[in-house]
Amino acid sequence: MHCGACCAYFRVSFYWAEIVSGGGVVPDELTEPLTPFLSCMKGTNSKQPRCEKLVGEVGECVSCSIYEQRPSPCREFAQSWENGIPNEACDRARAAYGLPPLTEISLPHSA
Repeated sequence: MHCGACCAYFRVSFYWAEIVSGGGVVPDELTEPLTPFLSCMKGTNSKQPRCEKLVGEVGECVSCSIYEQRPSPCREFAQSWENGIPNEACDRARAAYGLPPLTEISLPHSA
């Protein structure tokens, strides 16, 4: 994760059993119920979503304060061009914050 736009643009919803009380790893107190089967991260089910566990300024320097306990949508969301594949959802979230879409060339490369 580099910009955090996805954490402050989408509702992060997932199967309720991902929370601790359901046998998962996501702390219950950081979630809210959506349906009998779905929960979401607090802060993301609003008109201007932003996960409560996102730390920092979108587009600048961000981190997830529960990275090891994050739900599956966060684990599975790939930034554009990760593994050489574009992600329209990533581009849409970045655009909402005035950030340009990532390109294959713009990604930091591992040494």
